[in-house]
Amino acid sequence: MAFTETFRCDVCSKAKSEGSEDWWLAWTEHISPLPGTEPTPQLRFMPWGMLLSHEADVRHLCGSRCAQTLMDRWMHSGG
Repeated sequence: MAFTETFRCDVCSKAKSEGSEDWWLAWTEHISPLPGTEPTPQLRFMPWGMLLSHEADVRHLCGSRCAQTLMDRWMHSGG
């Protein structure tokens, strides 16, 4: 029996298909811009990568519109 893995966009719930090319991954990192300062959240984006797509804190995005929606929500939530 073959194993089928399905990813869905975390914004619109669209399923990722084999030929999908415009998918992105996003996650939040905490960085300290200067030594001794408190870490601040930073939203990161990168093109789809199978290994990173399995990480628990990574968001799956089906394209630029959903990436922009996620960024807008993140900015309004205070990071």
